[in-house]
Amino acid sequence: MTDADHTGTGDPRRTIELLWGVRGKPRRGPKPKLTVEEIITAAIELADAEGITALSVRRGAEKLGVSPMSIYTYIPSRAELLDLMMDRVHGELTDPPPSHDWRVTMTILAEDAWAMYHRHPWMLQLTTSRLPLGPHTFAKHERELGAVDAIGLTDLEMDAVVAMVNGFVQGIARGSVESASLVRRSGLTDTEWWTASAPVLAEIPEADAGLFPLAARIGQAAGEAHGAASAPLHTFRFGLARILDGVEQLVTGEAQGAEQELPS
Repeated sequence: MTDADHTGTGDPRRTIELLWGVRGKPRRGPKPKLTVEEIITAAIELADAEGITALSVRRGAEKLGVSPMSIYTYIPSRAELLDLMMDRVHGELTDPPPSHDWRVTMTILAEDAWAMYHRHPWMLQLTTSRLPLGPHTFAKHERELGAVDAIGLTDLEMDAVVAMVNGFVQGIARGSVESASLVRRSGLTDTEWWTASAPVLAEIPEADAGLFPLAARIGQAAGEAHGAASAPLHTFRFGLARILDGVEQLVTGEAQGAEQELPS
């Protein structure tokens, strides 16, 4: 990964102007042939098809049938383009149905993000210490904070819960995307890979199942249940539920503590 794969590395002023539509077209000269939105769409399509490493101003220009210099007229560099792409993808996320159950809302938001990462795997290749300061990214964060607002958490706890859930979704989604990519590259499903590997492994005394009884037992149970060496979707849903269990315990515990502190 290069420095160009980080969001938030462009010039702050021009990036924010582009994200919010303040800067979107040349101010002088002939009628523009392109729009910023068309450039972002082409860049996302290219990244979806070939990965973020394939993205360049030159490739985007080729896709749009214009010269690279034409792209620079609208978007000054790849750094700004990455922020625009991420914010646009965040715009695919939608408001969950109204619910009085914060766990239901958080689960819906997490499932929506899970699907987003699988539609756009390149999003997982970006380093996002500085998220784009665009309208869709702000809306995403507002939606997430709103899910845990007024449930008994402090502002700092709300912020930490949202960050924790987002980090979990990204991590498990990354493993899921990599697993699918490995199947495509190798031409073998997990089942086919294990079918080819198991007989060879059985010939090695040091790898005898008797030496690793827990790994053998659990591995067999998981393999039979999921039909694969790993089950990212199961892990995602199981882990998310346990995280929300912990948040609920935090809320319940703090509520009980507050009740105990009340004067009699």
